[in-house]
Amino acid sequence: MACSQALIITQVTDSLTLLTTAVAAFFTLHCKVMRLRVLGYYVHMSIAVLAAIEGTLFYFGMFAAILVRFAGDRSMAEMHIGSVWPRAGLFGGVTFISFVAFGLYTARQRARTLGLALRIVIAVLAGTAATTVIFYLVPELQVGRGVMAIAALFAVGTTCAARAFFDRMVDTDVFKRRVLVYGAGQRALALANLRRRTDRRGHVIVGFIPAPGEEFVVPLARLLRESVDLPSFCRRLNIDEVVVAMDDRRREFPIAALLECRLAGLDVTELVSFLERETGRVRVDLLNPAWMIFGGGFKRDILRRFSSRVLDVSASLVILVISLPAILVTVIAIKFEDGLGSNVFYRQPRVGYSGRVFNLLKFRSMRADAEHHGEAVWAQQDDPRVTRVGGVIRKLRIDELPQILNVLRGHMSLVGPRPERPQFVDELSGKIPYYVQRHSVKPGITGWAQLCYPYGSSEHDALQKLQYDLYYIKNNSFLFDLAIILQTAEVVFMGKGAR
Repeated sequence: MACSQALIITQVTDSLTLLTTAVAAFFTLHCKVMRLRVLGYYVHMSIAVLAAIEGTLFYFGMFAAILVRFAGDRSMAEMHIGSVWPRAGLFGGVTFISFVAFGLYTARQRARTLGLALRIVIAVLAGTAATTVIFYLVPELQVGRGVMAIAALFAVGTTCAARAFFDRMVDTDVFKRRVLVYGAGQRALALANLRRRTDRRGHVIVGFIPAPGEEFVVPLARLLRESVDLPSFCRRLNIDEVVVAMDDRRREFPIAALLECRLAGLDVTELVSFLERETGRVRVDLLNPAWMIFGGGFKRDILRRFSSRVLDVSASLVILVISLPAILVTVIAIKFEDGLGSNVFYRQPRVGYSGRVFNLLKFRSMRADAEHHGEAVWAQQDDPRVTRVGGVIRKLRIDELPQILNVLRGHMSLVGPRPERPQFVDELSGKIPYYVQRHSVKPGITGWAQLCYPYGSSEHDALQKLQYDLYYIKNNSFLFDLAIILQTAEVVFMGKGAR
């Protein structure tokens, strides 16, 4: 029996390794220059390939689990294999969604090996628990606990193996677009200065071609010839995309050469659009109103407003029901720490849609005299004003739960830029360009900036978060909102960015 099970495990493992290799090889050969736009934002091809591999492994993991569980009973194994595909699809789909929720398919993920392994285990456990609940609600789909346990172990083992194989055996550079930058001045420097690995994951810059009469600012080692036949040069260097980053387009703009490149199948992209796609944010320092006026996005038609409101109300009611125990425990804890006469909630004026001020509702996490002079003060790391209960609920984001009432009343959405206090808005609007544009949508409990940038408590942080907020405002959609809500699970359960 033991030899039979070992043989089956070996055969299954070999088959999954072969499958992983085949999928990676296919994408390597056929999808070198593709980039995918999924749920409102861009997914690098290497991540899409890894997701396709692991999604396939999740699906076939249930088949492998049945073969192992019933290794000594061939007739039982055959009977279960014949009807397992809907269960395998459900388990694979739910586990895949759990991986998305815990940030395992995002370029922002910076966890090291141990942190990544922890996220994988938690995501598989969450996916298995959710699948078990569905099986309980739909008895016709149920499988044995032994099969579920083995499938979960397979999911953890094969995912870790697939990621180790992918990192060591697959050259991710083959998925990157070869980019040529036309321009070598101050604007082009924004590309030369991209330091974060996540911002450079989808492309490799071959070099910079200086525009005529342009002052060189980028490093000399990365400069290419100034006078060049641009289309021929791109063909010779196997360029996939040309990024136009001239400081002054009124000076000898190479329209004929760029048109020839475009007709030859190369992408020709404006600098701000390229950075938007690669970094997930809109660079305010490079932005001009024409890009916002004539570019795509910024849709707020009646269908979009309706879908947003339906999502807000339905999801808020579900969250309210699920979080009711946490709400009751929090109320009791605050009363226990600060006395029965203490205030549980904290109301604070915030600026919302179209600049209208409303009272934001939160669980009180600071002392009652936190701002006894009445002046707005930025929250700080390890803020001494935070109570013991407040430190816990801020870490778990429980203090934000009363804002569901703001959502139901229409002051906020579930997803959007975080609302700021009127004092800070007045101050930042005078210092940061385009800051007031973040009020063109309803503020949110969570948002793209909250996923991509840690807690902000300074003017610099406000500028950085504004760039992510502008990206969301430009690209917002129903599916993008769903993706952000889903990925907020990582922020809550892994305690990211809380103060």
